[in-house]
Amino acid sequence: MADQTSQAPEDIGAPISYLVLRPGAPVYDRSGDPVGTVEHVLADERQDVFHGLIIKTTIGHRYANGDVIDGMFERAVIVAAPADHLPEPSADPAAQAVEDENLSNQLKRAWDWMVNPR
Repeated sequence: MADQTSQAPEDIGAPISYLVLRPGAPVYDRSGDPVGTVEHVLADERQDVFHGLIIKTTIGHRYANGDVIDGMFERAVIVAAPADHLPEPSADPAAQAVEDENLSNQLKRAWDWMVNPR
């Protein structure tokens, strides 16, 4: 995992597409604090629809849906919230009282990928 004590780099590079975002890219919150690293990009490649990111953090895997991702860049990803504010992928997201059905489905997909990576 990336050094969790450093601040976001001054030069994070140009914006990029989720299609070229690589696992291991550092993830920072809006204040520049480290969140973790990209574990996996969740997308429907056939329909070219980005859903979100599975992020490896010091407190376990977390899911950042597209709504909380402020930007993907050549050398980093910026998200709107710290790791402890991002939901944890789950086999039963309803147990986490997720009210948004779309988010619930995405958390389940994230869990499925973690259990059986493809």
